[in-house]
Order: sequence, then structure tokens, then C-alpha cells
Amino acid sequence: MHDHDALDFAELAATLQSAPTPTETAEDIVGYVRAQLDADQAGISVIRSRSRLETIAPTGPLVTELDRLQARLGEGPCYDDAWPSETLTVSDLAEDPRWPAWAAKAKTLGIASLLATELTTVEGRRIGCITAYWTQRRCFTHDDTAFMAIFARHAALALSRAWNEAGLNTALDTRKLIGQAQGILMERHDLNAGRAFEVLRRYSQDHNIKLREVAAHLIEIRKLPARPPSGAPAASDQTS
Repeated sequence: MHDHDALDFAELAATLQSAPTPTETAEDIVGYVRAQLDADQAGISVIRSRSRLETIAPTGPLVTELDRLQARLGEGPCYDDAWPSETLTVSDLAEDPRWPAWAAKAKTLGIASLLATELTTVEGRRIGCITAYWTQRRCFTHDDTAFMAIFARHAALALSRAWNEAGLNTALDTRKLIGQAQGILMERHDLNAGRAFEVLRRYSQDHNIKLREVAAHLIEIRKLPARPPSGAPAASDQTS
């Protein structure tokens, strides 16, 4: 059942945006879609770099496998850019000609019908799609597609906000860690802030380790690596 008015969607948007992490936001989105449409499976497919798909908040391993098949075969609802800003419905995969290889595999896995809606940012950039699956044929109604079209807008905004906030928090945490690590080096080796940062940066590059991880390691272990980059101060001693 999905008889919603503007107030319902406003309350839903507030609920989605109150989730503490991006993962929980995605889980709330998928859970709501599955419940409203009485779907057997559902998930969010996010388009990453080089058109790689990442499945988030799948309701089961079948959803992840369906995305993996899309990536391997290079076809499927999330790879199809012929339905921008629309809600895609497939009542019978066996009769749909758009993705023959993927559809055949999906049918073998027990999928008969699907409904998908793209997720776009406020700038119009496509970031992925929400897909719901059924193991029995389903005839979709106008209410189904209208609900998903509106819901997807709220879902995309909530996800984008959650990712942005998580990125900001990570950036702030990283700056804090690096600052603490710089402080350790400055005190122990009589370095200025710039030189201390250079030691951390060079170690990160030479060992192919993220700068954040280098800083966290130094804070925890309280000493520099045993084999620092050339030109860095030797510092195998423990810091008091």
C-alpha cells in the first residue's frame, strides 16, 4: 500500500535524513521500498568510477549477484541509460528484449519482474538506482510508478546528504589525527609543523599507505617507522 500525500513524504524525508550513517540511510530507503511495494528483494546500485556498480543495503545476496551480473555482462537496468528520469517497469523478464543476457541469468535465479528508479543529485547527475524485484510476475500500476518517482527524489537527497556529512566528518577526523601526529614529531624531533607533515607525507607515499593511517599508527605506537624515508629523522625511540 502506498497512498501518500505531501505531508507523508515530508515526514518520510525527515526520517531518512535522521539516520546516523549512510549505511543506515540506505537500509531505511530499501526497507521502505520493499515494504511499500511488497517486493521480494530490493537494493540500491551505486555507479562508481569507470561505471563500476556497488550494491548497498541489499535485502539478500541475490541482489548483489544481480548487480555483479550487470557489471560482468555490461547490460541491465542500472547500465541502461535509455530511461533517464523515468521509472522502469518490467512485468515479465522472459518477454523483455532490452537486456537478453542479463535477463536470462536473472530469470534463472528466480526473478520474474522488476521496478527500478534512478537516483539523481539536485544537479541532475545520475548516481545509481533503486531496484525492487519479484519472483512472480507483477502488473505494475500508475500508483507504483508515481510513488517510486517521488520517493526516489527524497532518497537521493537523503543519500547525498549522508555521504556529504560522512565525508566532512572523515575529513575533520583526518585533520585532527594528522595534527596530533605532527605534534608528536615536533616535540620528539624538534621539527616545525611543515617538516613534521613532510615526514608523514613521504612515509605515506613511499609505503603506499593512506596519510590518515600513517598518522593513526604513529599516535597509537608513539614512534616513527623503523625505516623512515630517506632524509627523515631517525626515530625508532619511544616517545614518552
